[in-house]
This record gives sequence, C-alpha cells and structure tokens, in this order.
Amino acid sequence: MGIKDQFEDKAQELKERGKKAMGGAKEEASQRASQAREGSQEAKERAQREARERTERGRGGREA
Repeated sequence: MGIKDQFEDKAQELKERGKKAMGGAKEEASQRASQAREGSQEAKERAQREARERTERGRGGREA
C-alpha cells in the first residue's frame, strides 16, 4: 500500500467519522427540541391548572 493510498484511506475514515458525528449531533438537537416542547406544554398546563384553582378558591370564599 502506497502513501497515497494511506492518505486516501485516512481521508475516507475522517469523512465517515464526520458524517457519523453530524448525525449524532442532529439527533441530539432533535431530542432537546422535543424535550423543550414537552416542557413548555407541561408549564402551560400547570399554569392553566393553577389559574383555575385560584379562580375556584376565589369563588368559594364569596359563596360561603
């Protein structure tokens, strides 16, 4: 195997590593975005629930 072949093999190996790393980074970014969306949905639901509870407590105090 000549030096040229060794360099070509190394270049191909690095190219494949780069593609693999990019795929992993994209997957990680996708997972983080999904978690952020889920977290924001949970926060929205929690805020709505707390608002309902405050409203119900306010009504209960006036009715009694």
